[in-house]
Amino acid sequence: VQLQASGGGLVQAGGSLTLACATSGFAFDAVTIGWFRQAPGKEREGVSCISLSDGSATYADSVKGRFTISSVKTKRTVYLQMNSLKPEDTAVYFCVAPCTGHEQLWGQGTQVTVSS
Repeated sequence: VQLQASGGGLVQAGGSLTLACATSGFAFDAVTIGWFRQAPGKEREGVSCISLSDGSATYADSVKGRFTISSVKTKRTVYLQMNSLKPEDTAVYFCVAPCTGHEQLWGQGTQVTVSS
């Protein structure tokens, strides 16, 4: 079972990035997958979660209207489209399955840095 996040980078405020979480080793449409982030000195924050069984999604208030989570079953990949990025979005982003619970699988993080 594996989650591998990619797509981070350095972008100017107002710019966009798309993160990808490639998965393997479990039934793709039977779980929820989420994105969390952690900035230096701050608590880990849940950003977004998608149910792969029905496509329903939730977002943190801080990213609503700017971020969109989606999935492509044939690629076993979950995406996080991030638009209108702000310096406060700077963090290491992780994909996690399932979104909640005691037995979560965490992928390695990908750094997102937004310059002002």
